[in-house]
Amino acid sequence: MEIEEIESFIGKIPDFPKPGILFYDISTLISNGDAFASSLDKFEKLFTEFKFDSIAAIDARGFIFGSALANKLKLGMMMIRKQNKLPGKKISFEYDLEYGKDTLEINLNIKNKKFLLIDDLLATGGTADAAVKLIEKGGGNVSCFGSLIELSFLKGRNKISVPVQTLIKY
Repeated sequence: MEIEEIESFIGKIPDFPKPGILFYDISTLISNGDAFASSLDKFEKLFTEFKFDSIAAIDARGFIFGSALANKLKLGMMMIRKQNKLPGKKISFEYDLEYGKDTLEINLNIKNKKFLLIDDLLATGGTADAAVKLIEKGGGNVSCFGSLIELSFLKGRNKISVPVQTLIKY
């Protein structure tokens, strides 16, 4: 399946979650086995030039693509969660949002590991940038950030300090 056909499986919901927002619904893509498998095949090809030991995926929709890609590549996957969602000893990173702050956490030893960082959507780049910094704070490295969708008009990739690869750009 070509990128244009994969893209046709992404729903566009106007005024969700609030007026003026166009929501890109990936549930229609992942519910179709061929479209989902094709997106993973394209993802795999996007990252062949990068070296990594494991995949890190951002809470929550990043887990869908991160775990499926990790399984396909026979790699492990680390979950980057929102605050207070992980047990045990954690490493945290607080970052600024448009209106307030948020915190990401990990609870694994990641010293000297190289990651491919995955999320479903790249918008302003704040969460992806925070996830890169969290991994670095834990002693790991990010080889590349990848997302299914990029809202390129928001210029989020400019905020991220590692290479960025995306399948579908709006």
